[in-house]
Amino acid sequence: MPNALDFTKELISCRSVTPADGGCQELIAKRLGAIGFETETIVSGPANFQVTNLWAIKRGSEPKGKVLAFAGHTDVVPTGPLEKWTTDPFIPSERDAHLYGRGAADMKTSLAGFVVASEEFVKQYPNHKGSIAFLITSDEEGPANDGTVIVCDLLKQRGQKLDYCVIGEPTSVTQLGDMIKNGRRGSLSGKLAIKGIQAHIAYPHLGRNPIHELAPALSKLVSKEWDRGNQYFQPTSFQISNIHAGTGANNVIPGELALDFNFRFSTESTPDQLKGELERILSETGLEFEIAWTLGGEPFLTGDGALAGAMRESIMAETKVSTELSTTGGTSDGRFIAKICSELVEFGPVNATSHKIDERVALNAIEPLKNIYRRVLEKLIA
Repeated sequence: MPNALDFTKELISCRSVTPADGGCQELIAKRLGAIGFETETIVSGPANFQVTNLWAIKRGSEPKGKVLAFAGHTDVVPTGPLEKWTTDPFIPSERDAHLYGRGAADMKTSLAGFVVASEEFVKQYPNHKGSIAFLITSDEEGPANDGTVIVCDLLKQRGQKLDYCVIGEPTSVTQLGDMIKNGRRGSLSGKLAIKGIQAHIAYPHLGRNPIHELAPALSKLVSKEWDRGNQYFQPTSFQISNIHAGTGANNVIPGELALDFNFRFSTESTPDQLKGELERILSETGLEFEIAWTLGGEPFLTGDGALAGAMRESIMAETKVSTELSTTGGTSDGRFIAKICSELVEFGPVNATSHKIDERVALNAIEPLKNIYRRVLEKLIA
């Protein structure tokens, strides 16, 4: 069997730009099937955006034993301009003590580590008490409508709960093991439409300028303290991403304004609280407005329990690095898995080059990463 490095190279060689899987899951399922996993492919989504998902499980010797799932995604973001890459992004290349290729950091090295760790664990503990599962999708970098959320709904219908889940997102900052994620903030987006009255700019009394009318409310929104966060989460943030008004002419008062914004929110706030407070501020300034809301995901948090403890101990044993628990960064598929799983953490290689030109992972981190995953299996389900 190829080692973690060789299998990472195999996966990078699969051209799996979202939502394509590129054959990655077939390679993974074949190896898992060889060591006793039941594997199931779940295809979802419209014909022009088909998503491939893999659910696999190897039952433990104890019927009521714990279930530990490895979760992740085989899809990668587009490469960007090929001429800016030093080598072909889908031909893995070793140089400067790194492995280069699209998905090297996010997250094919983790996927290879999951598989090889499971192979080594099953060989060493053929009668392991707990169960090992895999939940893999090709729709994490895209809309995420037909990936992990679909599989989680299916598992919920079947009554399949997970006790522990390790997601292989690249969480390390400067060296392998210095950070794991034990939660993520929620994401709430809105599209705000403000109505004014279009008029000639020389006759402002005949119009109503939505830009001017928004200004007082905007000042309040950007300076407001939504909450103070807590020991695990940063305070909730409000950010504007896009704003547009006007016809393009410099002599016309715009008749409407469109603004996109986003909350990244902690467990100290709820979506309904944030919606209500924002709408109150807008109403108090007399604006005529409409908002289309989109809840990208609720915040989730795993305390410093058995899984976080096992991960921290495994990192220390393998790398001598003292890890930090964090909830920083964007959303992840953990927001779906947390609904059917008791404890969840994210851990993977250094994140610095994810989604970038010449994405890479340190060669000397690949085996230790796999070993950390195996140690967690040993601590929790052997």
